[in-house]
Amino acid sequence: MDPLPNPAPLASKLRNTLVRYHSIADSEWRVAKKTKDATVWRKQSEEFSGYLYKAQGVVEDVTNRIVDHIRPGPYRLDWDSLMTSMDILETFEENCCVMRYTTAGQLWNIIAPREFVDFSYTTSYEDGLLTCGISLDYGEVRPNFVRGFNHPCGWFCVPLKDAPGHSLLTGYIQTELRGMLPQSAVDTAMSSTLANFYSDLKKALKT
Repeated sequence: MDPLPNPAPLASKLRNTLVRYHSIADSEWRVAKKTKDATVWRKQSEEFSGYLYKAQGVVEDVTNRIVDHIRPGPYRLDWDSLMTSMDILETFEENCCVMRYTTAGQLWNIIAPREFVDFSYTTSYEDGLLTCGISLDYGEVRPNFVRGFNHPCGWFCVPLKDAPGHSLLTGYIQTELRGMLPQSAVDTAMSSTLANFYSDLKKALKT
């Protein structure tokens, strides 16, 4: 088990990685799923043998309120149907924390419940916000869970200048679920999870 990292350099490196993903040319992405709420693309990850996913959709609300619902805090557990528990293990200055969370089984439990321990960082980006994270090898794995690993991931949320009260939400996710799983099951689950994330988030923001 690794000790907790120094938050400042990790936060800076994480932000730079996400900004680089955000500048990847459209031609490098392949559409994985489209719904009325979001489009999901994918490309080969540079971090592991799976995919880096990009999700994007317009959300009717201001950026601060949207990001408050996504980042670690009291809102996320209420509306995210995949997340079953969340604990803040450590809080640093500058909007940094370490959290442990668990996810429900997926695809009729072909994918068993997972546990993650992530470093999370929220910062300003252009006229909006970026909330991003990366998994840490920290703490004991709880019984009945498989420890997954999030390679650099995050959500950019910026106001739409031509549509007041609306924001463009763009996510980059590359989750290594680990365990003995067929890649096709992982790909199906990831695309559906990201599309559902937008519809669940929109419902939560309206309540």
